[in-house]
Amino acid sequence: MDLFEQGLENEWLRQLGERGSRLTGPRRAIVRVLVRSRRALEPLELFDAVRVEAPGVGLVTVYRTLEALEELGLVQRIHESGGCRRYLRAPQGHQHVLLCLRCGQAELFDGDDLRPLFARVAARWGYQIEEHWLQLFGLCPECQKASA
Repeated sequence: MDLFEQGLENEWLRQLGERGSRLTGPRRAIVRVLVRSRRALEPLELFDAVRVEAPGVGLVTVYRTLEALEELGLVQRIHESGGCRRYLRAPQGHQHVLLCLRCGQAELFDGDDLRPLFARVAARWGYQIEEHWLQLFGLCPECQKASA
């Protein structure tokens, strides 16, 4: 784990503690896996990954921790055609998500250059745009190679 991830893990645990969550071994392991993951994870995938570090973790703990982290704005759900089942570390600042449809690998990218598009949309329909959320889906380089 690099220093950024270690600091992020400590910050998430601090915020969970301030929210009133007990900082148990399983909860710490859930945070550690989420902070380190480069993939958007379904709760069952997270559960399986966490059981390696914390064999006694319960699935209810995974769901409750995800709910608490989402309420704190630390993770976000990924919206896909089949539902919103996967979770990913929330972007830092103004970023958007690029997600591999096959393996779930996620990249975050800056999106400030979208303002002209939003201004045109707002002008055309008369809306005052308050916020937006952009997710792009495709195949990562490794999955493209596997498809070739």
